[in-house]
Amino acid sequence: MTFKSLLRQFLIWKYKHISEQQFIYALSILVGFLAGIGTVSLKNLTHSIRLLFELDFFKDYQSSMYFIFPIIGLLLVYIIKQTWLKKHIGHGISTTLHAISKLNGIIPRYNIYAALITAPLTVGFGGSVGLQGPAVSVGAALGSNTARLFHMNTKTRMLLIGCAAAGAMASMFKAPIAAIIFAVEIFSLDIAFGSLVPLLLASVSAVITSYFFLGTDVLLRFELIDKFEINDILFYIVLGLVTALASVYFSKVFFAITNFFKQFESRAKRLLIGGLAIGTMLYVIPPLYGEGYGIMNNLLKGDHLAAIGTTPFNLDLSNIWIVIALLLGISVFKAIAMTTTFGAGGVGGVFIPTLVMGSALGNAFAKIINNIGFDFHVSESNFTLIGMTGLMAGVLHAPLTAIFLIAEITGGYELFVPLMLVSAISFAITKYYVSHSIYTLKLAERGELITHNKDQNVLMVLDIDKVIETNFIILKPDMTLGEILKKAVAKSSRNHFPVVNDKHEFLGVIRLDDIRHMMFDANLYDKVDASSLMHADYGIIDYDHDSMNDIMEQFKTTGAWNLPVIKDGKYYGYISKSKLLTAYRRQLINFTQ
Repeated sequence: MTFKSLLRQFLIWKYKHISEQQFIYALSILVGFLAGIGTVSLKNLTHSIRLLFELDFFKDYQSSMYFIFPIIGLLLVYIIKQTWLKKHIGHGISTTLHAISKLNGIIPRYNIYAALITAPLTVGFGGSVGLQGPAVSVGAALGSNTARLFHMNTKTRMLLIGCAAAGAMASMFKAPIAAIIFAVEIFSLDIAFGSLVPLLLASVSAVITSYFFLGTDVLLRFELIDKFEINDILFYIVLGLVTALASVYFSKVFFAITNFFKQFESRAKRLLIGGLAIGTMLYVIPPLYGEGYGIMNNLLKGDHLAAIGTTPFNLDLSNIWIVIALLLGISVFKAIAMTTTFGAGGVGGVFIPTLVMGSALGNAFAKIINNIGFDFHVSESNFTLIGMTGLMAGVLHAPLTAIFLIAEITGGYELFVPLMLVSAISFAITKYYVSHSIYTLKLAERGELITHNKDQNVLMVLDIDKVIETNFIILKPDMTLGEILKKAVAKSSRNHFPVVNDKHEFLGVIRLDDIRHMMFDANLYDKVDASSLMHADYGIIDYDHDSMNDIMEQFKTTGAWNLPVIKDGKYYGYISKSKLLTAYRRQLINFTQ
C-alpha cells in the first residue's frame, strides 16, 4: 500500500472521527515537536563543527584560525548554494513573513534542509550570526508543509507556521511564554482562544523535545542575586536612551552594509570582499567569533576577562577602562561583523547578535557607573540583562518578547519594572527613527507586511489577478462610430470600451453614455471615430507597482466604479469596485472567523 493511499484513508478516518479543532491541536503538538527537532539539530550540528577546532593542532594556531575559519565556512556555503541548492536562502523570519503575506503560507520544501545545512557551516566556522533565524526558517517550513500534507486551509497553515516559530523560540531558549509572545508580536497572530491553545501546545511540545535531547542545559545561564533597587531608576532611564541610540545604529549599519553588498552582482565578489573583511575583524576582535553565547554567559557571571578572551594585542586588562573600551568595541563591531557575514553569503539570524551587542553595552554602561568616581554602585549582571532587553526591543521592534524572554531567563519577575521601562524607552525612540525592524522594512516598502491591522491585512492578501476583468471589447483609435456600434456595443453587455493603439498601450475609454445621443444618427457613423470620442479615465492602476491599498484609495478619491489596469506599460483589463468589495468581504470573513 502506497503512502498516498494510507494518507487518503487516514484523512477519511479523521473526517469521520475527529473534529477540525481537535486535529489542529494535534497538528500543533506535532509541529512543535518538529520545530524542536529542527532547532536541536541546528545546535548539535554547529556544536559538532566547533568541536573539531578544539583539537590541539588548531589550538596551536588559534589566532590565525580566527581569520581563516570564517572564510572556509563562507566558501563551503557558497559551493553548496552554487552546485546543489541553486536557490536563494533568505533571512528566516523575513522569508517567513513574506510567505504568510503573499504566498498564503506556502513555503518550499527545500527551506527545511537549506538552512539546516548552511547555517551550522556559517556559525560553526565562526560567522558572526545567530541560529534563531534559521531555526524559525526550518520550523516554519516544517509547519507549512505539514499543513499542506494534511490538506489544511490557508488560515490553519498560517497558524501552524506561527506554532512552528513559537516552537523554535521555545526550544532555543527554553522559554515557552516568551515564545508565544514572539509568535504573536513578530508574526502578528491574533490572540484568540482558537489560536492561543495551539501556540501553547506547540511551545510546550518544543520545550519538552529540547529537554529530552539536551537535558537541563540552557543557552543563557543566570541566577538573579541582586534585586531591583528604586535608587537605580535614573540609571535605567539613561540605559534606555543608550540602547535606543545603539538600536538605531544597529539598524542603520545593517541597511547600509546590505545595500553596499547589493551593488556586486557576483556572489564570488561578495564572498571575497565579505570573507576578507569578516576574517580581519575576527582576528582583531576574537569575541566576535560565532554566535557569542560565551560573551553573554561570562558577563552574566561577572567574568569579563573570560568574555573578552585573548586578543592579538598586549593590553593591560587589569585596567577597567581598557575593558570598558573593549566591551564598547564589541558592541560597535558586532553589528558590522554580523551584516558582513550576511553580505558575504552566510546564512544565520539577527536575534542572537542583538542580544550579544546588548549584553556588552549594558555591562560596559554599568562598569562606567561603578568606576566613574561618584561612589555609585549598580549590579553589572542586572544591567547586562537589561541591556539585552533594550537592544531586542529596539532592533527587533519586539518589546514584549524582550521583556518576557529576559524575565523567563532570570526565573522570576524581580526585574520587571526596569525591563518594562528600558524596553518602552528603547522601542519608542527607535520606532521614531527607524519605522520598521530589520525583519520587516523591505516587506513594508513593498506593501507586503502583515500587521495587527485587519483592514490592511485583508487588502494585502487579496490577489489582484482575481479581481481584474479582461473580457472588455477593445477599440482602436481609427474605428468609426459605425464600427464601434457594430463590433463592440452590439456584442457587449459592458458600458466601458477601452481604446488602445497598435502597441496595446492604453489611450483612453469610451463609455456608452458618451455615444448614446448619437447612436441612431446614421449620418455620423462614418464621420466620427474613436479618437475623437474617447477621453481619459478617472485614474489608472499600475499592476506592477500599486498595492491593493493604493487601488482602494484610488476608488475612494476618484469616485469611479471601474478603473483600467496597466501591466508592463500595456492595457491589461479593468477592476470594478463592486467586484473588489465582494472579494474584500469574503477575505475579511476568513480573517475574522
